[in-house]
Amino acid sequence: MAPEPRETERLIARNRRASFDYALEDHWEAGIVLMGSEVKSLREGKIEMVDAWANAEGGEVWLHNMQIAPYAQATLFGHEPKRKRKLLLNRSEIAKIENKLKDRGYTLIPLRIFLKGRHVKVEIALARGKTRGDKRQDIARKDADRETRAAIGRARKGG
Repeated sequence: MAPEPRETERLIARNRRASFDYALEDHWEAGIVLMGSEVKSLREGKIEMVDAWANAEGGEVWLHNMQIAPYAQATLFGHEPKRKRKLLLNRSEIAKIENKLKDRGYTLIPLRIFLKGRHVKVEIALARGKTRGDKRQDIARKDADRETRAAIGRARKGG
């Protein structure tokens, strides 16, 4: 029996600030309900997800404040750029998310948007905000790692 071909993923956008501003815990991959003009605009990379967040209400998960620029050729049947969009998850995943969001300090944020096969997917994560001290520690750790890699590279070259 031949193995099934793997679906290819193509990254559309990544929320780079997320790992700096938040301590990320649980991750989920969700489908997203979009209009045709939104999909065409996404394929062109016209998306801004800096201030985007998600929440669970009434057994559904909604993505807020993510801006998808209007598609130029969709003049008659365009879309609203910052409308809230429904995320598609299993009931058990939604229940886990709702339970975690009840705890104080947790929020749900999108990390990246990508095409998987012919479907648009969103990776969301449960996150807790970092303090200034946490951010400083992360920066110091990254600097130390960078210096270590540079020293190893110099040692290998013999310099």
